[in-house]
Amino acid sequence: MGGVVAAYYDLDGTLLDASSEKALTAALSKKRPWRIPYGAIAWSLGFASNVLRGRAVYDAARNRGHFSLSSWKVLEKLAKEVAQKKLAHRITQEARDSIQWHKDQGHRVVLVTATIAPMAEAMGEILGMDAVYGCGPEHRKGILSGSERGWSVPRRKGKIAIVESDASTNGHDLEQCYGYGNTMADSWFMRITGHPVAINSKGSFREFAIEKDWKMHDWKMQHSKR
Repeated sequence: MGGVVAAYYDLDGTLLDASSEKALTAALSKKRPWRIPYGAIAWSLGFASNVLRGRAVYDAARNRGHFSLSSWKVLEKLAKEVAQKKLAHRITQEARDSIQWHKDQGHRVVLVTATIAPMAEAMGEILGMDAVYGCGPEHRKGILSGSERGWSVPRRKGKIAIVESDASTNGHDLEQCYGYGNTMADSWFMRITGHPVAINSKGSFREFAIEKDWKMHDWKMQHSKR
């Protein structure tokens, strides 16, 4: 059975009791303080442009203006530092136990996250993931413009095609696979798995999970500070 099964995980708020991309942005700003006002302006312009082009507010707000003028090389190096020094201890024990359980069953474990690719990959290495899908272009060289044009973007419905492609490539039966997420945005890819599991669900997502009779768990760091 293990050969046809994978467990697909969201990252922030699911496996990680923190925001990985905010942590990376904060670390970048600390090293380059001039980026704080510049990044805020770039993000705001990106948000306005996306809204004017008809994108949903949720998607418009997730532009990468805060990383514009950064190099992929710098982000990759910094992401590894942030993952090891700032975020590793914010992985809940329940999340680690879940990943280990799947590995013990012979299942593949796969990270599918809207976090920028260098950060996703750094966290994937710490988590022991078999595959990682984060936001970014196929070839990462040079300087970021802040635009996601030409990128793979595993966000909301965008996660569906990625999960379907991974399952097809690796011979998985999605009816036997698991999907872990913590928001309605994750529910899109969770719905195509046979075993969706809602983590730290709140509000409309919790109501949706109850309606669909999904399994639910709370994975939170005790005494965590946000």
